[in-house]
Amino acid sequence: MKRKIFVACLMLAGQLTFAQEWKPAGSKISTPWGEKVNPQQPHPEYPRPMLVREKNWQNLNGLWNYAITAADRKEFPEKWEGKILVPFAVESALSGVGKEVGKDKALWYHNTITLDKKVNKDNILLHFGAVDWQCDIYVNGSLVGRHEGGFDSFSMDITSFVKKGAKQDIVIRVWDPTDDGPQPRGKQIKNPHGIWYTPVTGIWQTVWLESVPKTYIASTKHTPQLDEGKLTFASNIGGATAGDQVKVVVLDGNKVVTEQVGDVNSTLDINVPNLEQWSPSNPKLYDLDVQVIRKGKVLDRAKSYFAMRKISMEKDKNGIQRMLLNNKFVFQYGPLDQGWWPDGLHTAPSDEALKFDVIKTKEMGFNMIRKHIKVEPARWYRHCDSLGILVWQDMPSGDLGGNSWDMQPGKISGDRRDKNRSPESEAYYRKEWKTIMETLHNYPSIVVWVPFNEAWGQFKTKEITEWTIAMDNSRLVNSASGGNFMNTGHILDIHNYPDAAMPDPDLFGATQILALGEFGGLGLPVDGHVWQQKDNWGYQSFKNKEELFNRYRQLIEKLDKLIPMGLSAAVYTQTTDVEVETNGLMTYDRKVIKIPETQLIEVHRKLYAH
Repeated sequence: MKRKIFVACLMLAGQLTFAQEWKPAGSKISTPWGEKVNPQQPHPEYPRPMLVREKNWQNLNGLWNYAITAADRKEFPEKWEGKILVPFAVESALSGVGKEVGKDKALWYHNTITLDKKVNKDNILLHFGAVDWQCDIYVNGSLVGRHEGGFDSFSMDITSFVKKGAKQDIVIRVWDPTDDGPQPRGKQIKNPHGIWYTPVTGIWQTVWLESVPKTYIASTKHTPQLDEGKLTFASNIGGATAGDQVKVVVLDGNKVVTEQVGDVNSTLDINVPNLEQWSPSNPKLYDLDVQVIRKGKVLDRAKSYFAMRKISMEKDKNGIQRMLLNNKFVFQYGPLDQGWWPDGLHTAPSDEALKFDVIKTKEMGFNMIRKHIKVEPARWYRHCDSLGILVWQDMPSGDLGGNSWDMQPGKISGDRRDKNRSPESEAYYRKEWKTIMETLHNYPSIVVWVPFNEAWGQFKTKEITEWTIAMDNSRLVNSASGGNFMNTGHILDIHNYPDAAMPDPDLFGATQILALGEFGGLGLPVDGHVWQQKDNWGYQSFKNKEELFNRYRQLIEKLDKLIPMGLSAAVYTQTTDVEVETNGLMTYDRKVIKIPETQLIEVHRKLYAH
């Protein structure tokens, strides 16, 4: 009994120590999940649902040391300023710091970790979900490598840098010029205002270690071929030798559907008998058991999954191009989802919070989300796959300015001038967009790629669009949502606030799918749930929920009339309030839903009856 009391006291003392080292910074509003964050175990879930090894991994999220120095400092800081909670950006409340960095300073992280026995063997990989923007990784004082890109996951093999024993020293230097640089940065700006938000610097997704054998599954690629009833499967095997094989087992629950074996460098066409289609009404997922085999011995094994679905386009009886899901017209309607949080900025306070937005979107009667100018952690896409939400994935914008555009309902007008980007700027864009598409390829919920938004940094439109299609011809490409319009890509997408509108089907309907990429923006500030008390805005603001709903219902009635005329999809602005924008269906802290889900799902029902 005394021992149990002693252990309990030790645990309580440890929790009190963590509480003393960390508390949310600032005085902004917070979400229910942010109020419950455990600094000992933030985001403890396995972070890579598309390639799962459940045993040999170690989560490094938690309290790290930090320091902010001059940007030109190359030596490690002489002293650390305090603790920062990883994986929350340094500017966020949940980081416990709440400081801005900017282009003239660098952010440093330090942690002395104790390697779990389960990862202190074979090859050791250090994984980062995302770090914004440029980061140098040091292990035990030696530089492992540099990564540039704020929205793509990456890994480094640190095996040769690990010293004997369990204790290992990790230092990370981050530099992020925010909107002073040409790199993709999304909605961040050093002077937040209007539709531009607080900077996000540093680690903002899970950091973790993984032990893998010398020959291991580095990645897989799944492409459903619905009409042929098969899955095209490819894999990247690290450390493979001649004669190695890959075995793929398809499972429906515990039942083996089929299995196939091929050489490690080959592409497998795996027949899926009696297949069940994935859709928002039936989000059917199949599991995969992937093995690397050498002379009958399994060297590595991982779990994955896939779905059988098809996104395509075809003319209807009136000669207008329609967007098809599984060879049938399904009107796609969803909110503009920016994925920002008042307490975590780019980072949801928890996985439960991350899933909450997707669940609520579904409960409101939407079947699609446009993920706007941001890439989410991998678990968000898994939630969309599991719950049945179609996703339009934007490329985060950067290097803005130098373009002009003007899109009016029914016609395209204005100067369609592409931006002249520098070779450095173009290289940053191409590298990150390519990596994003490769990383997210396997998630069946993603049906549309969106390279550009509203001419923000838009350049070489036709070339980038065709390059995007060539990289992934299994999805549709919306080359410029509301931007410089050119006859390229699969979709013509206008933005119109607040009322519903569409491009003229007589002019454009024969060649491109017609979409309303943004509309609405109806604002309602809710006292006690706003980022700031004054100077909040929406595209059209209202005094109470009743006025808001009546106006929203008018928008849906107009939208419903456009569908028979040729409209295939629409995106309402937006899921939640974001900073000074109060045009969300929910408040920024997710504590108030401005229009009840039951009302929304009822008015949306008619949109899917066409």
